[in-house]
Amino acid sequence: MRRWAQRTHLAGFVALTITACARGDHVPVRGGIAVTDDAGRRVTLAAPARRIVSLLPSFTEIIFAIGAGDRLVGRTTWCDYPPEALAVPSVGDGMPPSVEAVAARRPDLAVLYRSGPNVTAAEQLERLGIRTALFDLNLLEELGPAARRLGTLTGQQRAGDSLGAVMDSLASQSPIPGTQSLVFIVWDNPPIVIGAGSYLDRLAALAGGRNVFHDIGSPSAQVSIETIAARDPDFVALLSDSAVPPRYATRPEWRVVRAVRNARFLFLPGQLFGRPGPRAAEAIRELRRRLEAAP
Repeated sequence: MRRWAQRTHLAGFVALTITACARGDHVPVRGGIAVTDDAGRRVTLAAPARRIVSLLPSFTEIIFAIGAGDRLVGRTTWCDYPPEALAVPSVGDGMPPSVEAVAARRPDLAVLYRSGPNVTAAEQLERLGIRTALFDLNLLEELGPAARRLGTLTGQQRAGDSLGAVMDSLASQSPIPGTQSLVFIVWDNPPIVIGAGSYLDRLAALAGGRNVFHDIGSPSAQVSIETIAARDPDFVALLSDSAVPPRYATRPEWRVVRAVRNARFLFLPGQLFGRPGPRAAEAIRELRRRLEAAP
């Protein structure tokens, strides 16, 4: 579950001072800059961050995409794209982060995904004098605001705004009508599926697929095997870097799901599909290709 939680992940903003923060615009402060993060905290820096620890692969990709990759002094084990990220020292899994490992990198900013354990870690880092920013990143619609605020915090405002505009444009596109349905199964015991509150649900819609659990508003939910079988998806989509069927596919109770029984799996590389990021359009194109190529 930890690996899936780190991969996926997958808000509104506080609302010119408050509204600007919510849009990701920077707010000048005396001698510095400020944004409001998704925990509603005002994050102020005397100057653009020069030493950053990124504690989510999505943030690492955005930071590189806006031209601030040379500011990274720490990343998680899972931050493996772009290839240049692998040269950045790892501080561990990142969920929850090792406060000691992060502090050892002497950052002036640590960027964390907003979750309960990470909120606690952010408070501990703040007590050590390390500024932190907590961002939600479960939805395609959250990429634009995240890119803008990271652009502000790194002094890459123009690049952050540019990337944000691209992400906003993608998020505003209408779903492509499609006849093929799928279910994203991210855990099998108990079965956990992706709902409408997830980045993956939106990717599917824009690729011409229909998530059979789109009616679930949360990012993910526990369901029964019988419920999956009743919704009868054409495909089971898996975040997997190999084309090896999951172990549960051979278990008798799972054979009631037609797509499992007929081995109709879509294997989606976790590096591309498992994280909201600048490569969202590439992920949509690839999912569309796989849906169209599937027998």
